Amino acid sequence: MDGAVTQESATVPAHVPPDRVFDIDIYGMPGADADFHLALQSIRDRGLPDVFWTPRHGGHWVVTRHADVLRIFADFENFSSRSLVVPFDPSRPHFLPPINIDMPDHSAYRSVIASTFSPRSVNELTAKARAIAVELIETLKPRGRCEFVTEFAQHLPIGVFMGIVDVPAEDREKLLAWADGMVRPEKREDVHHTLALIFDYVRGLMAQRREKPGTDLLTRILQGKVFGRPMTDDEIVGMCALVLIGGMDTVVSAMAFSAYFLARNPEYRRQLVEQKELIPTAMDELLRRFPVVNAGRLVASPVTIDGVTMQPGEMVLMPTTLANLDPRRFADPLSIDFKRADATDYATFGKGPHRCPGANLGRSELRVFLEEWLTRIPDFAIDPDGKVGMSSGVNGTVYRLPLVWAV
Repeated sequence: MDGAVTQESATVPAHVPPDRVFDIDIYGMPGADADFHLALQSIRDRGLPDVFWTPRHGGHWVVTRHADVLRIFADFENFSSRSLVVPFDPSRPHFLPPINIDMPDHSAYRSVIASTFSPRSVNELTAKARAIAVELIETLKPRGRCEFVTEFAQHLPIGVFMGIVDVPAEDREKLLAWADGMVRPEKREDVHHTLALIFDYVRGLMAQRREKPGTDLLTRILQGKVFGRPMTDDEIVGMCALVLIGGMDTVVSAMAFSAYFLARNPEYRRQLVEQKELIPTAMDELLRRFPVVNAGRLVASPVTIDGVTMQPGEMVLMPTTLANLDPRRFADPLSIDFKRADATDYATFGKGPHRCPGANLGRSELRVFLEEWLTRIPDFAIDPDGKVGMSSGVNGTVYRLPLVWAV
């Protein structure tokens, strides 16, 4: 056993080899408030097995190798998406289709929202994202400083997203507060409280759409069918809530980590300013280097990985950071290389049937940020009088990033 077992620990199952047990809290790694990714990388630096068991959060497996993580993402028969976080809650108080539904039923639910994220739709949404980005940057530029997360990163994807779902502009602050409550709860039970608020909000929106349908995504969900039948109220509300949550977090964190890196590394900024043709590959390299999700799966049948057998009902947690920083897959994985040919083989958005449906939109929004920000504010740095705020949990996030530049 590595370290003292705490009150959060669970009994280690008899079938788990003692040499695979390490008392490690993936959601609360030491040093994650200073560098989320290097805090997770310390697991590999310590020489731990590729697959190990931790008694934290009810007890669960941790899988760290790129090949194994991608295998689990693709293996929906042995690894269920009914639970994506630890510990597993069998009551599942908040049902979020399609993310909590396994194949083949997953495809039926996913088809309801698929057209919103088709290549044609993403092209149209990218144009909206670019207009929003330009307006925000031009407003910030004369000031010579900003708090990047709350004054830019949150507004870009939220602005695009609010157009997709057609929610009132005055609801923006409320949605942002809920997004923050999802990724940085003070207590674990706060997540359920935030979800309850989101579900109540969605029920109100659904009542409005029933009286006055629109052309937005929420109306399409309300009118959608699965297996030849209309969806139930629980299915509708859960799917709409998932859309709201998905549009408010991951892209913000991706932009913030990218801006944090570029603010501290002027040579990389200059490379993109002078060679704008590198931005598409730079976008994917930044997504590879700075993923944010600690993804979970529920073991559905006995399966052996790296010489250990996982049993049904056990949870597996997969830090996408460790998959993307696996030296067996990526050469010199900690280094940024804007010409890396295989950068897109990352676990950042998942793989297989459950790959994030908004992944291409998220990639486009990050690309828009790089293109428009570096065109208008090519040189910027961390404000020496400010303080960067970083945290870990189900997702890693930069929640405060003060920047300055010459006017």
